[in-house]
Amino acid sequence: MQKVAFKQFRYQIRCPGLPLAVYREVAAHLRQVKGVDAVLLPQTSQQFDYNQSQVGGLWIRYADTFDSVSRERVNQILAYYQNRYGAWEEETAQRVP
Repeated sequence: MQKVAFKQFRYQIRCPGLPLAVYREVAAHLRQVKGVDAVLLPQTSQQFDYNQSQVGGLWIRYADTFDSVSRERVNQILAYYQNRYGAWEEETAQRVP
């Protein structure tokens, strides 16, 4: 059997003061969209700061074949949380084989 290769697109976003519980909620909400995977990233700061999140960010991944309806749903979810908690900062975006 031959494996079908497809590329994935992933990007990292963060909201510096967003609490851990809200990051978990965002990730769970995004995973409900078919074809989306969301992974919490650890905090990399060497110093603890109450004003910073306990999470370093969120990886969001989906295939290149991701349809526009699902992509719009992801944008709506992120916009909802942005309106409540502040702007998302995009750290990196890349295509992964």
